[in-house]
Amino acid sequence: MVSGGGATMSATVTRVRLGGVPVDLLGRSEAIDTISSRFEQSVGRPLGVASINLDHVHYFGDAAPVGHALHDGDAAPVEWLNLVDGAPLAAAARRITHRDWPRLAGSDLIDPLLDRAELAHSTVGFIGGTATTHEHLARRLALTHPVLRLAGCWAPDRAELVDDAVGRAIADDIAAHEVGLLIVCLGKPRQELWIERYGAATGSRVLLAFGAVVDFLAGRIGRAPRWVADHGMEWAWRLALEPRRLAHRYLVDGPPAYLAVRRSSGAPSGAGPERRAAG
Repeated sequence: MVSGGGATMSATVTRVRLGGVPVDLLGRSEAIDTISSRFEQSVGRPLGVASINLDHVHYFGDAAPVGHALHDGDAAPVEWLNLVDGAPLAAAARRITHRDWPRLAGSDLIDPLLDRAELAHSTVGFIGGTATTHEHLARRLALTHPVLRLAGCWAPDRAELVDDAVGRAIADDIAAHEVGLLIVCLGKPRQELWIERYGAATGSRVLLAFGAVVDFLAGRIGRAPRWVADHGMEWAWRLALEPRRLAHRYLVDGPPAYLAVRRSSGAPSGAGPERRAAG
């Protein structure tokens, strides 16, 4: 079993290190059960869930900028579950462990997780996105998850995200609303760093660093077609839709991160709660 500061994950998790980032390898149903079990109980540290792709490796891998470390281990304020998202990460995990692992994008996990939150009567909140997006989100969730307990949505701007006093005030407000499942959609690396700094103060049991999920749920942007996803080409799809915003990420930051993942041996991370290391 995987220990988590008083809470227990549902199964032993294989952890490997890819591009300098610890990555936890789970099946889809196992991931959903593991995450759901944490917002269905009220003990232990909060669980932060990150989607590991090349962008994550760029910001948090071996060549990450100073100050971008995410702390793990029993003394860390947040326990991290790092799920495979990008196709290169899934391929590297397959090469190291000699078995296939599914890609677990936040946009694929969010609906079943909201279903579980609805059944558990867990209170849900969102941080990230605009006020207009949140209006669309609330209307759509009222149709798709009619008994979901939506406690609130927070829309800090970039200046507020680097203001510690504002960050603490937002965390306190989230705690006052008793949000059990907080979906953090601030983009990398801001969302993971925000969870690292303020996650425990929110009182939330689970914090999902799920990027553009708020926009998907609100209907503001659409998912790539399944055949594109199945061939690992979402990046090209998104680049074609938003070239000005994404060109640097995919064409400049992406290749070095890809090479770092390709060079990975899969050595155990040496940190975090008790997990089974590959090999």
